[in-house]
Amino acid sequence: MRYDGARVARGRSPLARKSRASYSEAHIMVRKVLNRKELREEADAEEKSTTGKKKAKKAPAAPKKKPVKRKSRAKSAKEVRLKAFWGVFNQTMKRVALYEHSQRKQAEKRAAELSSSAKTPHFIQPVKEIIEE
Repeated sequence: MRYDGARVARGRSPLARKSRASYSEAHIMVRKVLNRKELREEADAEEKSTTGKKKAKKAPAAPKKKPVKRKSRAKSAKEVRLKAFWGVFNQTMKRVALYEHSQRKQAEKRAAELSSSAKTPHFIQPVKEIIEE
């Protein structure tokens, strides 16, 4: 986009650019130069005069209090008791029957019966379930 043969930034007129540049140049010229060594000497002298007064007025220190221990906000995990069983499952992992852990032979026998009678194979797998007391 051209304006009277000069290139113009999008959304800004040439006058806006000039005024912004002149403001920043004027702002730099006003800056005051600080002498850091003199400021440091003044601060040190002031500190020395105040420490002499404080030493004379210093009272005996009070005993420090021990910090109070906070109670933890974390919840304690409940003890969950599990019991082992033998589960008879079909091919789609659907549990068909459940037997006590000591009854493995009965679970294998049931899986063999279901495999022979149905077209899908059945198998046994250990299952752990929560005990409600």
